[in-house]
Amino acid sequence: MPLFPPLLWFPSEVSLFPLLAQVQESAQTLSDAEVEPFILISVLLSLVVIFLASKVGGELCARIDLPPVLGELVGGVVVGLSVLKLLAFPGEGGMGGEDSLIMAFLERTAGMPHEAITHVFASQGEIISTLSELGVILLLFEIGLESDLKELIRVGPQAAIVATVGVAVPFAAGTLGLIALFHVDTIPAIFAGAALTATSIGITAKVLAEIQQLSSKEGQIIIGAAVLDDVLGIIVLAVVASLVKTGEVKIVGIIWLIVGAVVFLLGAILLGRLFSPLFVTLVNNLKTRGQLLIAALIFAFLLAYIAAAIHLEAILGAFAAGLVLAETEKRRELEEQVVPLADFLVPIFFVVVGAQTDLSVLNPFVPSNREGLIIATFLVAVAIVGKVVTGLTVFGQDKLNRLAIGIGMIPRGEVGLVFAGVGSATGVLSDSLDAAIIVMVIFTTFVAPPLLRVAFKRSAVEQPVEQQS
Repeated sequence: MPLFPPLLWFPSEVSLFPLLAQVQESAQTLSDAEVEPFILISVLLSLVVIFLASKVGGELCARIDLPPVLGELVGGVVVGLSVLKLLAFPGEGGMGGEDSLIMAFLERTAGMPHEAITHVFASQGEIISTLSELGVILLLFEIGLESDLKELIRVGPQAAIVATVGVAVPFAAGTLGLIALFHVDTIPAIFAGAALTATSIGITAKVLAEIQQLSSKEGQIIIGAAVLDDVLGIIVLAVVASLVKTGEVKIVGIIWLIVGAVVFLLGAILLGRLFSPLFVTLVNNLKTRGQLLIAALIFAFLLAYIAAAIHLEAILGAFAAGLVLAETEKRRELEEQVVPLADFLVPIFFVVVGAQTDLSVLNPFVPSNREGLIIATFLVAVAIVGKVVTGLTVFGQDKLNRLAIGIGMIPRGEVGLVFAGVGSATGVLSDSLDAAIIVMVIFTTFVAPPLLRVAFKRSAVEQPVEQQS
């Protein structure tokens, strides 16, 4: 049994380890020495495709003032199962090694024997999926590192209420709606409902800074609520993903998982703060290169392992490690050192999420796909309304732009993609439900920035009119 329970796993039915054992028969006539070089070059070529897709997509989005992460996702869709089929994985969409354009390219240009295709294809998928798992773990570590514990503690009850409502309303409406209206099974409905709870603080903060509203009352409430929303969302993800592993819904089990997630997160933070002076002293006494980054990764991976070992999710441990190290004097230096590593691994996760998404299930001309389109429309509606209503919960503030607060909570961004990636990897989501969640993430992240600008512009126009009257 592996030390690290799989967080992202692309084959929907079986793990790759039995699959690798099965495909050995297809390469019996080849020695390991003959096959291994082709595994290496297939991974290298896959990484070339991934990085090109992420960079081209990210640059295009950045130039039209949209989050680069959306470009990475769309780039993955283009090179993946839905369009070019350059990046494919065993078990996805019924594809095998014979269908992979990378395998065909290697066979024609690198002299790879035809009988090695199945083996190389499975091995390549295993390696890329592992890199993707590391990418999402590092992403949550980086999110924790960029968060501020003091800010989390300082934010008032208003931000806390906005965050709580912003998690509870979409989760309840999405889950119950999918079960009642679309007869979705309970476990997939819960996971899809959980995907509606996230808020991308990075996207909202960028827009608020651009329109010079970051220090406004509305801006402070949005940022404080989004920070708390991230914490609540990660706990929800850990609880729901663990719930999926058991295959059944038990109230006692849910309470136990919630308590376990909260106790682990608080315990890791409290013990980590006691440990942090020792961490700084240790790093200062190390003389070898990379002492800060390596020591931080050891700490992050250790907490990730502990979280996974107690049947939570590794990402919760990585996030807790980031929160702890964010309180040390090494925070800024560590952030600078983590960025290049994140630039390497995190795009792999987003591109792979896009690549494994089969958008053909949303083709309206195929009768069997129409339910998926209706579900996507429902999820988008719940995702928007469920966050906009949070602005109505703010109390004790006169002349407050409550609409702007609600809109500021809409974008799901990278956090929503984490939910989609984990849900797809567990195999609990159907193709149509998985694609519908991706569509919801894309739509909410695209629509929120312009709506937020309009909301604040409208408020700026109304205030002078009120003053004149």
